[in-house]
This record gives sequence, structure tokens and C-alpha cells, in this order.
Amino acid sequence: MGKIISIHSYRGGTGKSNTTANLAATMVATGKRVAVIDTDIQSPGIHIIFGLGEDAPQPEFALNDYLHGQCEIEQTAMDITPHLGANLAGRLYLIPSRTQASEIAKIIRGYDVGLLVDGYEQLMSALNLDVLLVDTHPGLNNETLMSVSVSDAEAIILRPDYQDYQGTAVIVSISRKLGVPNLVLVANKVPKSIPLADLRARLQAQYTCPVGAILPHSDSMMALGSQKVFVLAYPDHFIANQIKQLANTLLV
Repeated sequence: MGKIISIHSYRGGTGKSNTTANLAATMVATGKRVAVIDTDIQSPGIHIIFGLGEDAPQPEFALNDYLHGQCEIEQTAMDITPHLGANLAGRLYLIPSRTQASEIAKIIRGYDVGLLVDGYEQLMSALNLDVLLVDTHPGLNNETLMSVSVSDAEAIILRPDYQDYQGTAVIVSISRKLGVPNLVLVANKVPKSIPLADLRARLQAQYTCPVGAILPHSDSMMALGSQKVFVLAYPDHFIANQIKQLANTLLV
């Protein structure tokens, strides 16, 4: 039986989508069938990390179309394995959201959140998935809470920042009330001046929650500018090894 894993954060700018993309590539490299669904429908962007910018062919259907009853959710799935530019043992599918302002405006006016969650199981079955990664909208809203509630695991991304510390406490508390079986913290964009072992110990003590990865600030990642998947560009980097450990923790 495949797993649903939500990647979440209290606010934007934490590197949530980058972490999702790197987790997906790491899992596919081990032979898994993985899909990434971009439920940050108000500000979609993970497709760019996978090499699907403005010049790439546009999908016939996207998540927006499914939520408006215009297609089945499996019709929105794009096999993007060839776009990764690497010899990978598994398959990677992307369920994108549309970036046009008119489509985003329609979504903001509302849709059936239950339909979104129903689509997860439909995707798992139709694509024979090992893992469905849900790139959530930051913060707390109906679609995020519904996604978290049906997840087998959740990675909560935070930066070493006091606003993130306070917000993450709220996310952890709510996720526990929703009964997420496997809850993991990920500290991202950690300044080089902060000892990583000390930060790990502090987070585990503060939230009584395992820390799946500590990801330091990286000039190499910044130079990529979200145009490539980091773990494929730098497979031997410390961050790539941390992502592998995170993947293993989330798949337990």
C-alpha cells in the first residue's frame, strides 16, 4: 500500500517546494513510483524546479480542471521522469496547478475540498503509486488540514527564525490532533554560524518531535535558482545525504 506524505510549513519562503522536489527525485532514484501534487494552488511553482518553465509544453489538464469537474484526476498526471535528465529507476508524475491569473482567481472563489482529498486515493490506485507527495499551501486552511488529516507522514519545514518557531508549534499541535502517524521536522536554510547538532537537539527538545533533516544554507543551491533538482545536480553533497535520510524517515 502506498503512502501519502504531506510537505508543509507555517509560512512561505521556507523551501517547502524545493524540499518536496528533492524528496521526489531521491525516492524515484531508488525505483519508487512517485507523484507530486501541487496543492499550493494560489501560488503554484514546483513545476519550474522540475524543468517545466514557460517554454515547456503546457498540460492538457491540471489540478484546477479536476477540481472544476472537467476531468478525472489521473488525466492531470504528467510523467516528467524524462525532464529530470537523469537515469532513474522509478517514475515521477507531476499533478500541476495552472499559473494563469484567471485560473487562480477561480480557485480562490472556492472549490470542493473533499474532492481534492478523494483524488489522492484515486491517484494512488490509477498510477500504482508507492508515494504521493503533497506540496501544501503554507499556513492553515481547509485544503491543507484535509490533506494532513489523510497523510501517513508529514514533514514540517521551518527556518531557524522565531516566527517559524512559534508557527511550527501550532502546526505540530494541530497535526498531532489530526492523528498524523509519522511527524517529522526539517530545519532548512540554516546559517553556517549555527552548530547543526545543537540545533537538532534544541528542536527535538522544544517540539518533542524527531528531526528528519538539518539543511544548511548552500551557495550551490542558491546558484541553481530553483531551476534544477538539487540532489540530481549535486548527488554527493551533504544536503543530498540529508534528503536521503529524510526520505527513509518518512517512508518508515
